[in-house]
Amino acid sequence: MTRRRLALALAAPLCVLALEGCVPAAIGVAAGVGVYSAYDRRTTGAQVDDEGIELRVSNRISERYGDKVHVNVTSYNRVVMLTGEVPNEGIRDELEKSIVGLAGVRGVTNEVQVGPNTAYSARANDSAITGKVKARFVDANRFNAVHVKVVTENSNVYLLGIVTEKEGEAAAELARTTSGVRKVIKVFEYCKAGDDACRPREQPKSGETKK
Repeated sequence: MTRRRLALALAAPLCVLALEGCVPAAIGVAAGVGVYSAYDRRTTGAQVDDEGIELRVSNRISERYGDKVHVNVTSYNRVVMLTGEVPNEGIRDELEKSIVGLAGVRGVTNEVQVGPNTAYSARANDSAITGKVKARFVDANRFNAVHVKVVTENSNVYLLGIVTEKEGEAAAELARTTSGVRKVIKVFEYCKAGDDACRPREQPKSGETKK
């Protein structure tokens, strides 16, 4: 618990201190808590696919639009969520169309706003908010924090994950009452407590290799 709490709390400050180093810092934190991926309700295949989808879509957007847009790509259980800013509706629509039908993608949630790109200071603030929300999830211990992914864009917090309604409401309440949060948007997939989808994958016993 201590290692996980520390890793979550450190994620935001690392990004705030060095915006250009946010990706390496995030990778380092992910490596530190990677052992907890076994508790994820997504299958191993879905987790791997999500990483690949995020990389492919991000590269595609960067190659086509460069710094004309500020778009963040999040894939969870093979559903892509786009957040950020673009200069016009045409580009916003093009982004979504370019992803629909992409191999492995089940759907697209387009939360991109039309307007100027946010300042680096705003993005640093978003990183800080994400860190605070994650830390509150761990401290409250009302659900397994691994089951809820937090994305913050312009002080709006998006919550993704495979959760029960009770878990989703608890997560939304904690996020909504976190300082600096303007709005909470739930992008959950819901399951019932007794469903297979709501059970994390079985953990290997000591000395066994995880499959």
